[in-house]
Amino acid sequence: MRRKWIFLAPAAMVGILLFIFIGGEIVLQLWNWLLPSLFGLGQITFWQAVGILALCRILFGGIGRHGFHRSRFRGRMAGRWQHMTPEERERFREGMRGRCGFGPSTGESKGQ
Repeated sequence: MRRKWIFLAPAAMVGILLFIFIGGEIVLQLWNWLLPSLFGLGQITFWQAVGILALCRILFGGIGRHGFHRSRFRGRMAGRWQHMTPEERERFREGMRGRCGFGPSTGESKGQ
């Protein structure tokens, strides 16, 4: 087990550095190619591009393993859905329509 970590840790560090370099370079090239000509903004440096990449990750991607939690939630909900009777499923749908505003429930008329 210890031998595995000896090779895995440096590979992970190289992977992280490679991701930062490639991501920063992509952001740099796209910014300097598009934004100065479209909006009249100045060109940026590599480190500014890495900062923008980090900012986007924080604002839009979050921190942590969110994809893992979402997939686990979906699997758990799919299991619950399979064990529901058709009446329970319809009651669940009605409740979601009422809470989330997905349009009028099937019992209401469109004119009201």
